[in-house]
Amino acid sequence: MLILATNPLRKNLGFAWQSRGEWTCRCFLVVQLLAAVLAARGVEFSFRADVSDSGLRYTNYRVADVPWSIHVIQLERSNAQFEIRSIHAGGGALGLTPLSDQIGPASRLGVPVAAVNGDFYTRDGAYAGDPRGAQIVDGELVSAPGGGVCFWINALGQPQATNVSSLFQITWPDGTRSSFGLNGERPANAIELYTPATGTSTHTTGGRELTLEQADHLPWLPLRTGRIYKTRVREIRESGDTQLAPGIMVLSIGPALSGSVSRVETGAVLTISTASSPSLQGAKTAIGGGPVLVRNGKRQKLSRPVAESYEFSSMMERHPRTAIGWNQSYFFLVEVDGRQKDLSIGMTLDELSAYLVKLGCDEAMNLDGGGSATLWYDGKVRNSPCDGRERAIANALIVVKKGPKSQNHAARREP
Repeated sequence: MLILATNPLRKNLGFAWQSRGEWTCRCFLVVQLLAAVLAARGVEFSFRADVSDSGLRYTNYRVADVPWSIHVIQLERSNAQFEIRSIHAGGGALGLTPLSDQIGPASRLGVPVAAVNGDFYTRDGAYAGDPRGAQIVDGELVSAPGGGVCFWINALGQPQATNVSSLFQITWPDGTRSSFGLNGERPANAIELYTPATGTSTHTTGGRELTLEQADHLPWLPLRTGRIYKTRVREIRESGDTQLAPGIMVLSIGPALSGSVSRVETGAVLTISTASSPSLQGAKTAIGGGPVLVRNGKRQKLSRPVAESYEFSSMMERHPRTAIGWNQSYFFLVEVDGRQKDLSIGMTLDELSAYLVKLGCDEAMNLDGGGSATLWYDGKVRNSPCDGRERAIANALIVVKKGPKSQNHAARREP
């Protein structure tokens, strides 16, 4: 497998780095010289570089004898024009839309130039689009960590990927504490906090719901990680599905807990903590996924669960895949097409991790795959979704270029 846009190849070819422009020109010469060799080895190779030499490149690699079709976005980390952000369908915490439909609203963050699908998510029901793991959108916490793997960019601008656990707690007026979830389906024996990102109401049935308002002049909404909030109970309802409004949160207590948590009255002051381990405080971007595929430049072995499950068995099968990886110099957004025998049959997670190491990743994390696997670049979807069309998904990672918005770039879509 040949990867042109990696430092090891430049070294092997005897190319000294002088400028990105010179490297782009040399790449095209190398492609012409090596095309015959690659064809003889059964590799159908195509190369597409960003001719504007802006630090962002898209390449579609083809391996004919498997077959594989692999789409790679390579982004220079040192280029301050670009940022990686997470987005969610509809700009909230719930909902499903195709990746292409999520691009336009993201123009408020900058000029969208590339994107891939994101976390696993709830597909049906009132909470369709609820991400499995944590999500932070432009600094706002819209989904809580669930103990699984999360990718985030910390306050110092450094990418991270590891398991993140929720330490979210409510402190009641009598000093007792309870854990809670965020913006998802509330089980009968649990507590869930809902913010305006959920939509117009909590969508719950039964239970006791406390409408919460700001209790002091400390920072309030949008909800952020690693913060302590003081809140006052404005109203108490016993029927569920409480209305949400700007500046208001709702704490929903499942009916099975009605006798085991502190009962409060209107006017009571509660304390809310959004701590996590490790801390995500200061992060503007976070998204769940998993498992980690590469750590310190080495492929990671998948841990076999005690009981066999489809989630684990599917890791050993070839499916469409999406991942994010990085090293000291680059981010890589990678999508592998699958379930299309004449184009690309997909990869196992072990094959994907091996490919990411060859690509040059020191760290990498798996994202949702299957029919959700989508890569968008420069105005259109570049891969071949296995359903024959884009699937409606919950969230995504998007690369935006900061500065004046270009309508030709931000809103362009091709059929």
